[in-house]
Amino acid sequence: MPMSNINVTFMELDKESDIALYCHHGIRSMQVANLLMSKGFRLLINLHGGIDACAREIDASMARY
Repeated sequence: MPMSNINVTFMELDKESDIALYCHHGIRSMQVANLLMSKGFRLLINLHGGIDACAREIDASMARY
């Protein structure tokens, strides 16, 4: 879900499901996590450092942009 729509689309999410959040550097996904927590979501996982950190630290074969 794009961050720009999350104020409306969060209602489509199940508050009882694990939800993984990620973006390029992990900052915007943390903002979304904070918003979702304020709406009662608790099972949230944010990819610390984002996709970029994953590509650098875990899977160097991933394309970086």
